[in-house]
Amino acid sequence: MTIPLNNKRVIYTGTGRRKASIARVRLIPGSGKLIINGFPGETYLQFSPNYMRITYGPLKILGLSKEYDIVVNTEGGGLTGQADAIRLGIARALCCINPDNRSILKSEGYLTRDPRVKERRKYGLRKARKAPQFSKR
Repeated sequence: MTIPLNNKRVIYTGTGRRKASIARVRLIPGSGKLIINGFPGETYLQFSPNYMRITYGPLKILGLSKEYDIVVNTEGGGLTGQADAIRLGIARALCCINPDNRSILKSEGYLTRDPRVKERRKYGLRKARKAPQFSKR
């Protein structure tokens, strides 16, 4: 979704989800800064090169790493789920910028939402599938 502003700058938005994490991503034309929940992206992701690689993946594929500032509000889950949710939100926002980006991102797998979530606990069991120890007598 695009949101026009008064000073002719446009904000592109995308929502990403993974496990229990939800990320609302806004791409603003700028210099390539990443802000997550008010903190610099590197600080929030604990300077982990793996989380940074996951987060910037869609931008690097398209060569737009320094073109847009990324502002993210994320909640739920842990850092891995949040990083993957941010990646999906960025990819969806990039599709709003240029529809030609969709085929490139789709072939790389950046537009696929990972459907795996924690299975619910069932009554009579200790966890989703773990049963109490069997006693013959």
